[in-house]
Amino acid sequence: MRAPCALHASTIREIEFSMPEKRNQKRRATDRTPATVQNQRVVFEDLGIDRDPSNIFHQTLEQLLAAAEIVGLKHHHQLILSQPRSEVQVNFPVLMDDGQHRLFRGWRVQHNSALGPFKGGLRFHPGVDADSMRALAILMTLKCSLLRLPFGGAYGGVECSNRELTRDELERVTRRFAWAISEQIGPDHDVVGPGVGTDPQVMAWFADTYAQTGATHSRADAHRVATGKPVEAGGIIGRASAGGLGLVEVLREMLPDMGIDPSSLTFTIAGFGNVGRSTAVALCRSGARLVGVLDRSGAVVNLRGFDPDDLIDHLDVHDSLDGFHGGECVSAADFWKLPCDVLVPAALEQMVTSEVAEIVGARAVAEMGSAPVTPDADSIFLQRGIEVLPGILCNGGGVAVSYFEWLQNRSAISWTATQVRETLAETMIAASRRVKLARHRYECDLRTAASCAALEQIARVYDLRGIWP
Repeated sequence: MRAPCALHASTIREIEFSMPEKRNQKRRATDRTPATVQNQRVVFEDLGIDRDPSNIFHQTLEQLLAAAEIVGLKHHHQLILSQPRSEVQVNFPVLMDDGQHRLFRGWRVQHNSALGPFKGGLRFHPGVDADSMRALAILMTLKCSLLRLPFGGAYGGVECSNRELTRDELERVTRRFAWAISEQIGPDHDVVGPGVGTDPQVMAWFADTYAQTGATHSRADAHRVATGKPVEAGGIIGRASAGGLGLVEVLREMLPDMGIDPSSLTFTIAGFGNVGRSTAVALCRSGARLVGVLDRSGAVVNLRGFDPDDLIDHLDVHDSLDGFHGGECVSAADFWKLPCDVLVPAALEQMVTSEVAEIVGARAVAEMGSAPVTPDADSIFLQRGIEVLPGILCNGGGVAVSYFEWLQNRSAISWTATQVRETLAETMIAASRRVKLARHRYECDLRTAASCAALEQIARVYDLRGIWP
């Protein structure tokens, strides 16, 4: 792995200024102390929420509130951050290829804009619902704050399976959804990006629909409403690989503190979609060794390592790990047990359960998916001494480069690949150091530390701006 880049003086000053004296009491978000439980109960009661331990929105909210108590966030600020600022559900008809109309349902949840315009992905998946969008919107708020991006958090999507849609049907779903939420979004209000089930082509259709249905005089600037677009349609060089490159910087910064040498890293990936693939390629190009992959079709391992490009080529042809000659097909349990330095969950939420956490053979976990580890699994990892690097840090490269794309579109000045790589590296290294400093201050686990570092920034902004009126 290459040497870390130098941080700008302003970034160093911001980190040094935020580093206080170490506290004596050790706290963790997963430790439900009486004070933490009481604080969460009060907030849930104030908001009229009946707590459901299996609800991902409630789980995410509890983690936020636990960190908020640690940093001393004011109660009214906790209430503000515990609910979306606004959310919309839309139901819209789409003409299918068979000539029939089908009704689709979608959401856009806008969590918080204290730091800037809302920003968050679009997910096209059968599991999309209101609570999952609320949870992801909270995580986007925390992620943007941790990375010090001038964005708030949002998320949205459509309840559908893009695997069951033809290309023409996918375009019509995208355009109809873009029109349905067009009053809630905007290039300086709420900026969408790619997520599970969406890609640069979907972002191009979305941006074009928003531009064509808006006022004529504003169309030239309307494409800023979406990031993750193809380069030819206003996208930025390096967006597709940003997530993986961001993780490389995080691991190089964080792993030495865990006694793991990043230059001889071995890793496994659970989930081999767009995120998993780009992550595998980036890590292997940095010198790491991929020894196992799990996806919906099965699992394959090779302790000597295998080339992710070979596996990608195989999946593009066969859509299954079956028949891949670069490794041995094994059960899911054997995959989880595989000894390695880092396990990278890169699929949907809650894939790493307590049962999985009990058998994981990795020394550390780096979340590239959003909330892939359940709270119960988190507790087991802590008991076993397995560090969990949270998603709001590890997968921040994508939204960081989306911000660069938004800036590029706004200024009409193209960024070079070198600019993108260097600025991304600085952003991810600075965020990693904020997490380490928060851990030093509060003596907590890394997930709590990341949330604390994010909430400290939001609290400072609220204290400076106040609450209107």
